[in-house]
Amino acid sequence: MSDWDFLDDLSELGYSAEEISDALGCGVAPCEWEYIHPEWVDAELAQATDESDPLNNKRLFKSRDGYPYSTLEQISVFEDLVDCAARHFENTGRYLQIWGELGEIYAEIAFNLRRHATHHAGSDGTIDGKLVEVKTISPEKSGDQVLVRRQGEFEQLLIVRIDKDFTFKGKIFNRDQLKGLTGKYLRGSLNSDDR
Repeated sequence: MSDWDFLDDLSELGYSAEEISDALGCGVAPCEWEYIHPEWVDAELAQATDESDPLNNKRLFKSRDGYPYSTLEQISVFEDLVDCAARHFENTGRYLQIWGELGEIYAEIAFNLRRHATHHAGSDGTIDGKLVEVKTISPEKSGDQVLVRRQGEFEQLLIVRIDKDFTFKGKIFNRDQLKGLTGKYLRGSLNSDDR
C-alpha cells in the first residue's frame, strides 16, 4: 500500500472534491488535519518560501498588520456578517451601516485583495501587486456609479455592489478606464458583465 492510497477512499467517506484535492496537494487526509501542529505548517511554508519572489507564499497567509489570515475563516466571518445584516434588516427595516467593511471582505475573498493597515490613505490594499481602492454600493443606492478622489494612490478601482437580497457583485477597473478628466473626482460605473 502506497502513501497515497488513502485518496481512493476519501470519496467513499463523503469528502468533497475540494477536500480530496487539498489532501492530494498536502498528502494528508482531511480527518488527520486536526493532528497537524500549526508550527509545523508555518515551518514548512517558511522553508518553501523564496523571499525574492513577489508572490511570496508566506505573504498569502498574512492580512494587514501581520495578523494571521485564513481565507476559510474570513469566508465564515463574511457569511456571519451578511446573515446578521440581513436578519437586522428583516427585524427592523433598517440596514446596518457596514457596507464598506462588507465590500472589502468580499474583495478579499472574491478578488484576493490584501488590505493595508487601518487608516492607510490613498488605497485599500493590493491585488496582484497593484494598489486598489474599493468602493461599495449599498442596497440603499439606486445607481451603479461611484466617485473616488483623483488624488488617491490607486492603480485600480474595485466596485462592489450589494443588492437588497444581500447578493454581491464586483468589477475591477484600471485607473485609466475611469471617467472625469477634470475636477477632484473620478467616476466609475458597474455594468452588467461583472462577477
